[in-house]
Amino acid sequence: MAFALLSGMATRTRTKRQQRTRPAIVALLAAALLGGPAAGSLQAGDTPAHQDATSIRAAAQRFLEAQTRAIHDGRVEIRIGRLDSRLRLPRCGQPLQTSLPNGARLQGSTSVNVRCPGPSTWSIYVTGKIAVFSKVLVAARPLMRGEVIAPEMLQLAERDLARASYGYFVDPKRVAGLRLSRPVNAGTVITPTMLKARKLIKRGERVTLLAEQGGIQVRMNGEAISDGARGERIRVRASSSKRIIEGRVLAPGVVKVTL
Repeated sequence: MAFALLSGMATRTRTKRQQRTRPAIVALLAAALLGGPAAGSLQAGDTPAHQDATSIRAAAQRFLEAQTRAIHDGRVEIRIGRLDSRLRLPRCGQPLQTSLPNGARLQGSTSVNVRCPGPSTWSIYVTGKIAVFSKVLVAARPLMRGEVIAPEMLQLAERDLARASYGYFVDPKRVAGLRLSRPVNAGTVITPTMLKARKLIKRGERVTLLAEQGGIQVRMNGEAISDGARGERIRVRASSSKRIIEGRVLAPGVVKVTL
């Protein structure tokens, strides 16, 4: 009696299992007979329903590389940020379009607008980071405040220009003769804020005042009332008239004035 009960239970279990699996078997057979894919599968050559995130990042990468190399000669490194794995954009039926948003830079942190022109239009911003390397002047040794720059104090070294936000120099002639306003460690990029222009004229010094009017050049003697570097405006006193006028320092001992 017990054997007959167990046998009946086993028979009912197999029947229920067959009922559950029959629809799946029918679906597989129908797919094989009709030549179509089984439900939920994607065969080779089928078009995906969503835009591949890799293609979006690749479009942003190509755009930044082209834009950056058009204005920079140095070595360039570009890193594109990752997209949200939950992103589901319709597959674009046309080539992706790229542009630089207003205010975006081609150095340091930036972003690229990647858009699909159709038939299903969408737009997304992709972040990126651009490192542009170039050889700039750095201190060849520790430099003291007040030292006058000479070419042998400097050397060229490759640096990321995005980190040289205070400016830099590439020609030693541009800084030769300028005085340091603060101490500088070896290897530090030389920036305009570190330098003071060499004073070409000192207060109380006898100077030549140069004036031009109507194509005629006039020179006269004068006295500097203040110190001045090249290009700076200083006050001077004309020796003959004792008149105080303002002029621009042209060279050591020479001030151009307007009469």
